[in-house]
Amino acid sequence: MLIARLIAEPATLEASLESALSALSACDMPVANAHMLEHCGEVLELELPHGEAADLRRVLDAQFGPCDLLVSDRAIAVPRLFVSDMDSTMIGQECIDELADFAGLKDKVATITERAMQGELDFEAALRERVALLEGLSEDAIGQCLAERIHPTPGARALVATLAEKGCRSVLVTGGFHDFADRVAEQLGFDRVVGNRLATRDGRLTGGLLGAISDSSTKARTLAEEAAALGEGGITLAMGDGANDAPMLREASYGIAFRAKPAARDAADGWIESRDLTAMLRLLGIPEREWSAGKGG
Repeated sequence: MLIARLIAEPATLEASLESALSALSACDMPVANAHMLEHCGEVLELELPHGEAADLRRVLDAQFGPCDLLVSDRAIAVPRLFVSDMDSTMIGQECIDELADFAGLKDKVATITERAMQGELDFEAALRERVALLEGLSEDAIGQCLAERIHPTPGARALVATLAEKGCRSVLVTGGFHDFADRVAEQLGFDRVVGNRLATRDGRLTGGLLGAISDSSTKARTLAEEAAALGEGGITLAMGDGANDAPMLREASYGIAFRAKPAARDAADGWIESRDLTAMLRLLGIPEREWSAGKGG
């Protein structure tokens, strides 16, 4: 069995549904049932008795274009664990790029960041190269950057808070820095933070890092460890946008690529292309009347 839930513009749904059903039938994936999800009227649910999830995602992507999508091989339920990337996922910025702007190096650092997120560069080497460029920057720049540049993605608070009310534990795991992630996690309501630590001396960045690197393997391992604590059958949700999120997305029950690079999208069970993370609540079938505004509204 395959279940697909999809959010698109009403006009797109109406115009594309018939051709999507025909395309799936031609791929030997006939749809047994297609209906709008009760209490989540913008969500189309498709039920297929058999087929390959990757083929289903490919066909729906081709037929409906940019949309929000989740494909599962079992009935979709609210997860008990949510593990998310931070930069360009739970917040709308890349913290290291914004911090580099205070050193007059944003363009140079952002170019390295983009290549690393595309999977073109080794993540650890790229991280250390970018951090080294920040040597001598005042620690005060971190607080200023947080206050002036770093903002939650729309719907982030509501997503974390609503999942918490449904009994879901949330973990923020980032290849970025605790200096930012701890504050973001507090603002959004995450239960745990995993990330990297910037080294400082006499109130300035040394250009180095403290301790082990938080990278793609750290993200996948964190998800696996947290999932093991749930016991057998615990449903997990992971979300991210870059190549270093791909192993974590593959590990989760529901791996969601948020406005993502191709490497993350290819690894995911679905994606969110809209700019508001409450789309995830709709895909999970949680009606809006049950959403929580979260800490700080």
